[in-house]
Amino acid sequence: MNTETGEMEGFDIDLIKALADEAGIKVDIEAMEFDGVIAGMQTARFDIGIAGMTITEERAETIDFSDPYYDAGLTLAVKADNEDIKSEADLAGKKVATRSGTTSETYLTENHPDAELVPFPGIVEAYLELISGRVDAVMYDAPNVMYYVNTDAKGQLKTVGGLLQGEQYGIAFPQGSELVEPINEALKTLIENGTYDDIYEKWFGERPNGTTK
Repeated sequence: MNTETGEMEGFDIDLIKALADEAGIKVDIEAMEFDGVIAGMQTARFDIGIAGMTITEERAETIDFSDPYYDAGLTLAVKADNEDIKSEADLAGKKVATRSGTTSETYLTENHPDAELVPFPGIVEAYLELISGRVDAVMYDAPNVMYYVNTDAKGQLKTVGGLLQGEQYGIAFPQGSELVEPINEALKTLIENGTYDDIYEKWFGERPNGTTK
């Protein structure tokens, strides 16, 4: 959300607009918490959901996904002057914040029971708690962490430990949706004609070779 204009913005927003234009679909975008996106697909309240959502077998049991549109993973952010946490191996006894209902929460629960998990409904709240010193680290999707660290954090945070648990993002649909095929075709076109690269580079910089292909 752009605090000056009050409008939603970001990689996902630019991508879904471009996909809708390419597919000839009109979209009305509504902001909501991450958990609500999945529920909205399960009940068919919404037609399309895009929210940096990792494709998982469990989610695919109740909703449909597009082809992957982003190769991602998890990473850690800590305060810029933190020398105690250099990787996930140093999380025991630490307060680690993340966004509730996400794969990062699942990963922390399953792999770091000795860490104190601190979930938040929104990831920005987790970052602000880290900057304030009330938590020791944030674990979340790498592109989001890297973007926040390099922009909004204004030098107060850094990433450590590299990429964890390779993942892929997909666009969500109610099961049996007729929109899956046209969105997949539009995604393929945007990748082939360079539009995807333009959107990626606007938000994250140069795209690594091989992603989403």
